[in-house]
Amino acid sequence: MDNINLESVEKECGALGGLFQAIVNDMKCSYPVWEDFSAKATKLHSQLRTTVLAAVAFLDAFQKVADTATNTRGATRDIGSALTRMCMRHRSIEAKLRHFTNALMESLITPLQDRIEDWKKTANQLDKDHAKEYKRSRHEIKKKSSDTLKLQKKQWQKNKHFMGQNYRFFFYVRNH
Repeated sequence: MDNINLESVEKECGALGGLFQAIVNDMKCSYPVWEDFSAKATKLHSQLRTTVLAAVAFLDAFQKVADTATNTRGATRDIGSALTRMCMRHRSIEAKLRHFTNALMESLITPLQDRIEDWKKTANQLDKDHAKEYKRSRHEIKKKSSDTLKLQKKQWQKNKHFMGQNYRFFFYVRNH
């Protein structure tokens, strides 16, 4: 292995190491974005729960008005039954909102928060493992290239000695 190959191997090793480090840094830099998203989603969940509770209280009061109108005599009975139907439709909307609120927490926020923690641990471990492995690999490459250069030098010395003997022999045979 000559110096050109050694330099090319070191460049490639450095480029791959740099790429890996850039990816890990991107992962680490994206934590605040995901944590902010998680915090905002938690706040949305809290506000939706409050909205659902307010809607339930409103619909209970509205149903009392509808029941009062239904129980009176005269034309208000028809108004009361129409108000009851409207209240039932709104309770359906309230149930869907409650379902969405629960799904938001159970299927998005909680798993995301768990994944963020796992992601942090994994990224940090990857970074540590990569640094250790990268250092070991670079040391190994340098050692192998040093060994190769020593062997090349030794071979060159042998070739030089052999060529010198052949050269002397050639002149000896030619002159005698």
